[in-house]
Order: sequence, then C-alpha cells, then structure tokens
Amino acid sequence: MHANATWAAENRPAIFGGLAFGLMLGLYFGVLTLLSGWAFTVTQFNQFWYYILPLAAGFGIQVGLFMRLRQLVSQSKQSGTVVAASGTTSTAAMISCCAHYLTNVAPLIGATGLVAFAAQFQSEIFWVGLLFNFVGIAYVGNKVLKAYKEHQQCLA
Repeated sequence: MHANATWAAENRPAIFGGLAFGLMLGLYFGVLTLLSGWAFTVTQFNQFWYYILPLAAGFGIQVGLFMRLRQLVSQSKQSGTVVAASGTTSTAAMISCCAHYLTNVAPLIGATGLVAFAAQFQSEIFWVGLLFNFVGIAYVGNKVLKAYKEHQQCLA
C-alpha cells in the first residue's frame, strides 16, 4: 500500500472527527446567519463560544470514535450492532446541541411558547447538549476499548 494511502487509512477517524467538528461549526454559523444575519451570529458566538466550541468538539470526538469503532469491528468481522447503537448516541447529542436554534426557528413555525421556553433556558439546553456529548463519548469510547481488546486477542 502506498505511504499516503496508509497514512489516510490510519488517520481516518481523526480526519472524520475534524471534519465533523468543522461541519458542526459551519452548521451553527450557516443556520444562524440565514435566520438572523451575520452580526447576530457573531454576537451569539462571542456570547456563547464556551458552549459552542465544546459541543462541536464533542461531536467531532464522537464521530472520530465512531469511525475507529467501525474500523475495529470490520477488522474483526464482528456484528455492526455496536456501531448502530453508538450512531444513535451521536445523533441524540447533535439534536441536543442544536436545540438552542429553536429560539430562532420557532417563530417561523408559530411556536411562540416554545421560543420563550428555549430563550429562558438557553444555557440549560447547552448543558444538556454537553451532557449528551459526554455520555456519548464515554459510551462509544467504552465500546472502542472493548473492541480494541477483542481485536488484539484475535491477533494474538
């Protein structure tokens, strides 16, 4: 195998994790800019960067772990059930991460009560997203460790 192909295969989880981090931030900036304009987006990011960056990083870490788990599972020819379960965790974390956008989208769908709720509890919603990220990372990380140990036993 060519050296660049080997490097790409070995670093695929990190590459996908970095891309997921970037895409999450792109989604944040894109959605907020489309809904409320660039000035509002920059103001919101400056106000909540200490939530937004960890949420995006947590999502990136989960995607990287998910990709590593897929590598290990495919190498040891095990069932993909674990991958499906961890994908569900990642999806739940992303939904929680993006829940704070409801304050901007809800007026478009006529849910003013939801807007008031989301605006009042925006920081709490961020914390829920961070909690989901932590749980997702712990869960998928645990699955990666178990799969790695099983893979090492197969090689021995």
